[in-house]
Amino acid sequence: MLAATIVGAAACGGDDAGRPADGEPTGPAGPTGALRVFAAASLTEAFAALADAFEDEHPDVTVTTNFAASSELATQILEGAPADVYASADETNMARLVDAGETAGEPIVFATNRLQIAVEPGNPLGIAALDDLADADVLFITAAPQVPIGRYAAAVLDAAGVDVTPRSLEGSVRGVVNKVVLGEADAGIVFETDVRAAGDSATGVDIPDELNVVARYPLAVTGSSTNANTARAFVDFVASVAGRAILAEFGFGAP
Repeated sequence: MLAATIVGAAACGGDDAGRPADGEPTGPAGPTGALRVFAAASLTEAFAALADAFEDEHPDVTVTTNFAASSELATQILEGAPADVYASADETNMARLVDAGETAGEPIVFATNRLQIAVEPGNPLGIAALDDLADADVLFITAAPQVPIGRYAAAVLDAAGVDVTPRSLEGSVRGVVNKVVLGEADAGIVFETDVRAAGDSATGVDIPDELNVVARYPLAVTGSSTNANTARAFVDFVASVAGRAILAEFGFGAP
């Protein structure tokens, strides 16, 4: 009788390894499957590192990243591109998704950034201030106004009272950096993190605090995510102490 009682209890309560018996709830599954992350171009190196760290922590997850201007990514999502997470370099483009009901829950601000003037290595033209960008001999470029860096650049130039016509409008902040690195432009206003990512290929000229802006980066699970559990886990990871430490390695500030 005692043996029968023990066997019966085991059948009802699971095995010695703690596995539940058939029919018992097992709780929510951990992060698994494919995760599609759309992130602002300025987040390229940082989010590649975050994706690697998240995959290391969750071996059953495969993260695919798509980097472009925040405005372009928002348009892609609104037009039906499959994405699970959206990270923007500004709150304006995130608001487009919120207003369209394309976010699951309230976005969170996970990082900040500031602006610098990117110039060629060694700053051969001696560009020292925003005023210098209006010099006729300086080939200055920026991004289109719907792109976060384009709007931020216009704001700092306006604050400084500098009237300058850019020679071209690039599609993303990385487009601006690349033209400076390649010698196709003398200067462009970009994020501090972009100058840092360029390494020895560019030099950064500081913009005074009273003229600079603080760019706030929001993050959200998309409303059309097909892997919302894993997407939420990734958002939580980015906002965690470990995630913010990775972001700090690439020059991003705390929210």
